Amino acid sequence: MQKLSVAILFVHFFSLSACNLAAPRDDAGIPRQTSTTEVSEAQDLNIVEISEKSYPNSGTSEASEPLTTQETDVWKRIGSGLTLTRDISEKTTASKLAWFTRNQAYLDRVSTRAEPYLYYIVEELEKRNMPLDLALLPIVESAYNPFAYSRSRASGIWQFIPGTGRIYGLRQNWWYDGRRDIVAATNAALNYLQKLHQEFDEDWLLALAAYNSGEGNVGKAIRRNKKAGKPTDFFSLKLPGETRAYVPSLLAIAEIISNPGKYKIALKPITNTRYFEIVDVDSQIDLATAAELSELSIEELYTLNPGFNRWATDPNGPHRLLIPVDKAAAFENQLATLASDKRIKWQQHKIKKGESLGLIAAHYRTDVSTLKQVNHLRSNTIRAGHSLLIPTAQKPLKHYSLSLDSRRYRGLKRSGDGQRYVYTIKRGDNLWDIGRHYGISVKQLSAWNGISSKSILRLGQKLEIWVAEETDKTTKVVHVVSSKTSGSNTQHVSYTVLDGDSLWLISQRFGVSVKQIKKWNSLAKTRYIKPGQLLDIYLGMPPKGA
Repeated sequence: MQKLSVAILFVHFFSLSACNLAAPRDDAGIPRQTSTTEVSEAQDLNIVEISEKSYPNSGTSEASEPLTTQETDVWKRIGSGLTLTRDISEKTTASKLAWFTRNQAYLDRVSTRAEPYLYYIVEELEKRNMPLDLALLPIVESAYNPFAYSRSRASGIWQFIPGTGRIYGLRQNWWYDGRRDIVAATNAALNYLQKLHQEFDEDWLLALAAYNSGEGNVGKAIRRNKKAGKPTDFFSLKLPGETRAYVPSLLAIAEIISNPGKYKIALKPITNTRYFEIVDVDSQIDLATAAELSELSIEELYTLNPGFNRWATDPNGPHRLLIPVDKAAAFENQLATLASDKRIKWQQHKIKKGESLGLIAAHYRTDVSTLKQVNHLRSNTIRAGHSLLIPTAQKPLKHYSLSLDSRRYRGLKRSGDGQRYVYTIKRGDNLWDIGRHYGISVKQLSAWNGISSKSILRLGQKLEIWVAEETDKTTKVVHVVSSKTSGSNTQHVSYTVLDGDSLWLISQRFGVSVKQIKKWNSLAKTRYIKPGQLLDIYLGMPPKGA
């Protein structure tokens, strides 16, 4: 984590939360209940459908360590260690509790998703002497979906926004997003929660409220109540609507976990043993190769290592993979005998006239900084006729089924015109979840399909979705192929912004500066870029005045 001055830290900590910037999100893990659209409460974060096959069953492995408690089920272990005070008669908590008791299928999906991660999180909480209730927080945040991504750009099971993630040491670049890394993000989330707990006089409910809406909102509400002579406990504060539902959602889940039989809920057991080992892989490795060595499917490997965006690990680390306990030793043995030149497939590229590092990187699905590092380049200047060494994927890109690019088009069936897609409604879908996955507003989805934003979707119903698509079908890079600017060596790229993009990430991909991108596109200093937005990028010799 970069060192920041005390003043800068104060500003960041006061205004940011793991879930949000200044304004609260519209996308809590459990949508807010309304009297007319209660059915929407039954939708969890189906951003990426992950089948149960994606989760290797290592719970019964002989290699698993001895139980650390008498419990054989992690849910029971959590239930016996809950410490937060719950008043289930409180109106919002009672409403949330009623919803969960009606939605066994939702809790089943959560259990399936949580299985690889829950034991690790409980262990980390116990090491820090933190309430086990906090192991339930990713249910509210993301339904334990490691690929959950919100319109406020929060990502991962703990739903860190980019800024707060960076403050807590979660690196984010073209190859890797630490907000989705189970180990790194859990450590960051617990650090943040401990900090909030201390800041709000060791009141966990206030700490949770601040995690959702930011310290600034909670602090302001406390000061307002003090001035009016009112109590300053969570339920007495005037907070954003999402936050008023957020904490009761956690308390309602805790109530069910503490006594599922009372509410006629059958929790799918999760074996109370370590699920994965953390294996040091020492350097960059193709994820298809790692999957073969570990005898895992590529989906299983991505599910345990969702922090990796692309077809390989980040060349600059972290150089570790989470591998199921019963497969870790064999994987390490196989890795030890693997020749270093077999970790990544290499290809030589002869530079053509007019090419730039940015275009070459985009074509080969890598980034400019990697090309510079591999080829010992000090600048972005390259010469026609020279050769570059390029790291490339071992398998066709469609093989990396949970990479960032593959997830973007998951569930879409392409129509004939190249940009219009047809989405078929599955059980549990709603407009909000569909729109969030594809970076489209509910309003836009409704307009395209001539339906109301409150429409109840039918199983098998077809929706038209327009997604900005690449013209280079082999590279899966969303851009319009460059055109040479008349009378110069400049190449113009019209780039379509993807979910998760930032100006910095785009600048790194094409080897230009953020300042240049802002100037070329007349972007105000405070303006955010949005998925689907087109940006002009100039490669080679910038146009006059750029």
